[in-house]
Amino acid sequence: MTGQSAAAAINTREAFLDRVIEKLGTHPCDFQSTFREIATSGGDNRRRAAGVLLPLLFRESSEGCSNSEGSFLFQLIKRSPTVSQPGDLGFPGGMLHPILDRILRPLLTHGPFSILRGKARQYAVSQNADAFGLISLFLANALRESWEEIRLPPSRVLFLGPLPTYNLTLFRRTIFPVAGFVENQGLLRPNREVEKIVEIPLASFYQEERFGCYQIETGASVGKKPLQYPCLIHHDPDGGEELLWGATFNIIVQFLEIVLNYRLPEWKQGPVIIRRLKPDYLTGSHSP
Repeated sequence: MTGQSAAAAINTREAFLDRVIEKLGTHPCDFQSTFREIATSGGDNRRRAAGVLLPLLFRESSEGCSNSEGSFLFQLIKRSPTVSQPGDLGFPGGMLHPILDRILRPLLTHGPFSILRGKARQYAVSQNADAFGLISLFLANALRESWEEIRLPPSRVLFLGPLPTYNLTLFRRTIFPVAGFVENQGLLRPNREVEKIVEIPLASFYQEERFGCYQIETGASVGKKPLQYPCLIHHDPDGGEELLWGATFNIIVQFLEIVLNYRLPEWKQGPVIIRRLKPDYLTGSHSP
């Protein structure tokens, strides 16, 4: 889908949300096969499962706008210096707690105030029982972590659908992402793991000038080529600059590919941002 046709698709709230639910609901879900692979692997090679929430917000173009026109944004967190990957942008979420998340699951996904409802629920139920159970489990996981990290009330989130799982490179973890629409979220209060909340317009992904090449100098050996990754350069309203790259970048691109037939622009022609990873990148400072 071109930028012009995408702009028409993403400017109206209800029409776009219906599109997201349909596209995610009809896309093959790999939660069951991936979780089985994790469960049957053993020893040091076993990955840990983590649920994350891809939160979509909507800003109306004017106060009291009756036709629901405006723009969608991705609500991300910037990781604080006390945790691993400090300074990176990510989704709210974290490691699966097998017992607690199974206890929370029916409270969040059933009953009159269920977050998993409507057509999105119908699509999820159309999977087999095990797949539906895992979708609802990782939804509970992601919502619990979102409450812990930024005090996002689960009742303000409408489940849109699951996204393909994603294996991290630097950690033995597999991400189980779920997309949700956040409305009337109230005042968010980030905990010590979160430096701040960053909102990136969906439309930014259709502006080629915002893409660049994120180059990581490993310093491991002389003559070794640096690692290069696509990134999105985001400018905050206060003038600050944030870089979106890595797993979070790739999961958003997957979301856009599924929903809007998105194609990533030629990012290697953009500006090169060089970074040398600090010794505490994988661990954080652990300061009190």
